[in-house]
Amino acid sequence: MTFGEQPAYLRVAGDLRRKIADGSLPPHTRLPSQARIREEYGVSDTVALEARKVLMAEGLVEGRSGSGTYVRERPVPRRVARSGFRPSSGATPFRQEQADAAARGTWESKSEQVEASGAVAERLCIQPGDRVMCTKYVFRDAGEPMMLSTSWEPLAVTGRTPVMLPEEGPLGGMGVVERMAAIDVIVDNVTEEVGARPGLAEELLALGGVPGHVVVVIQRTYFASGRPVETADVVVPADRYRVAYHLPVK
Repeated sequence: MTFGEQPAYLRVAGDLRRKIADGSLPPHTRLPSQARIREEYGVSDTVALEARKVLMAEGLVEGRSGSGTYVRERPVPRRVARSGFRPSSGATPFRQEQADAAARGTWESKSEQVEASGAVAERLCIQPGDRVMCTKYVFRDAGEPMMLSTSWEPLAVTGRTPVMLPEEGPLGGMGVVERMAAIDVIVDNVTEEVGARPGLAEELLALGGVPGHVVVVIQRTYFASGRPVETADVVVPADRYRVAYHLPVK
């Protein structure tokens, strides 16, 4: 192979990807068998297998037990809108995570006290093993799982207060900013770091994805006078949603 030349399996995968994109291989069509790929492209079984693996990892095809590999129907990506602080009142958890006035959805949540892992402790500037309130959410749009969120709040801040449980009490379900203000903790900054990675098995199971699908991960942290008071991981399936930010110009 000369410098700059693609490996054979990538060339085969690229041609099949093009056929999927231009409709030559429409959704629900069976992908050519390994033997057919081998014959059509003049490659080995190993190359044919690796090309199929590439398309599967990209989410373009899916295996069906006992039937073969088929082209997946590509959904039209929808937007997950993000912005700075959430509305100061009347904000549901769905609105808190998707800052869009038109957002309508449902959610499920579960909170429990846990010990902070090393990674969570570093984000909250506390010691590993310190107690935190962990709340896990599943957000649904028209009944379809579309976003996961796991948040951690240090009990050194919220413990033994009316807002210790994010979804219970007089301010249950309100935003972090409003809940913290109720205990005289004034949130004045929020950061969000966005990355992508293959979804974990439990995430893909909850979101209706298949192994190999990529997810967008938003790592969010709220601060009060420089002190982290809440941090969360928001997970969105990359093949179905685009994360859009609306940032004010100062």
